Amino acid sequence: MSQRLRRPAALAAVACDVVACRACPRLVRWREAAAASAPRRFRGSPYWARPVTGFGDPGARLVIVGLAPAAHGGNRTGRVFTGDSSGDFLFAALFRAGFANQSLSVSRDDGLRLTDCWVTAAARCAPPGNRPSPSEFDQCRPFLVRELTALRRARVLLALGELAFRQLLRAWEEVGREGPAPRPAFAHGARVALPGGITLFASYHVSRQNTNTGRLTAAMFDAVLREAKSWLAEAALSDVPRGGFS
Repeated sequence: MSQRLRRPAALAAVACDVVACRACPRLVRWREAAAASAPRRFRGSPYWARPVTGFGDPGARLVIVGLAPAAHGGNRTGRVFTGDSSGDFLFAALFRAGFANQSLSVSRDDGLRLTDCWVTAAARCAPPGNRPSPSEFDQCRPFLVRELTALRRARVLLALGELAFRQLLRAWEEVGREGPAPRPAFAHGARVALPGGITLFASYHVSRQNTNTGRLTAAMFDAVLREAKSWLAEAALSDVPRGGFS
């Protein structure tokens, strides 16, 4: 079987296991309760109310990792960053950078296509207070490791927020790859070289809490994407083989 066929099959297997997961009772209760008590603007709308998978281009070289689905965003639509203000900000930026074919995503079947980009999350269920517990991250991290392993062309990882940044570093270590020492601190705009030709970029999360207060502006996020895209262009010319997650 060709690599082109194996990669989507591996990602599909991860997605199947993600959707079936009920490992964290607190998150199961929360995601289902959120669906049962929808705000007025979504009352009567069907809710996904299950764990949410990653999506995008199986041959992606850019992998963006957020925190978790929003209670009335991804938990409602069934696709991470879809149908909420964080997604509005993220997909508009990806469109400007040439990674998306449209600037808005409101549902799983709205025609959005990502090119050379995969979007996923460190935790797959909407958490209370937008913060999974350490044990819930531990339960979910194997999904992230499997996803990253299947994305064999990945060269740039972009963590949205400090929690996703930490989880990506732990995922790297859990597949037996040597990480940077000492472990780097999160900072917006940080860039960390990982062995195997991978570069980890960091940005403030695209949440309304950051974008509405000006902590993260469109110009700031565009700058991170431009740097990531420039690095990808340079990496394409490099003869250094990728060790990555595989």
